[in-house]
Amino acid sequence: MRKVILYIAMSLDGYIADKNGGVAWLAGQDAEVADEGTYSEFVQGIDTVVMGWNTYAQVRMELSPEWPYEEMESYVITHRNEKSTGNIKFVREEPCELIVRLKEMPGKDIWICGGSSIIQPLVRENLIDEYRVSIIPTILGDGIPLFGDRETELQLRLNKTMMYNGIAELVYTRR
Repeated sequence: MRKVILYIAMSLDGYIADKNGGVAWLAGQDAEVADEGTYSEFVQGIDTVVMGWNTYAQVRMELSPEWPYEEMESYVITHRNEKSTGNIKFVREEPCELIVRLKEMPGKDIWICGGSSIIQPLVRENLIDEYRVSIIPTILGDGIPLFGDRETELQLRLNKTMMYNGIAELVYTRR
């Protein structure tokens, strides 16, 4: 069965975006170092990416002039009336329902790209198999939290750590 993997970066104090939704702070400690870390290796095992509207708009408008996930099926969860094109599918499903459905389909692993309104229900329902979280050497003080409040604890097992350009990447699975 396909794995659901959260692959995301957050500030040292747990935010995935600043208080205005910005991500300009997403960089290592040395601006001169052009190191993409583990991304190239990671996407080789992925053929599906899931994100919310805000993440989609941010990727499309701010981060990349071209759609960077052209080789993957992209699912954008939104309430907007957008028309699906090619491999970008705009869906109105709840995140948990979509993930359960996608896991049943054949293919490689599923990447949960963002944002918090997509991630938090999946964490709450324990639908994420692997957490790959890159800790950016920045303290924001305020912003959009990755995990938000939880009513119960979720215990994980640390499987791997990597470090590049001041960024610590932690890979966890469910215990």
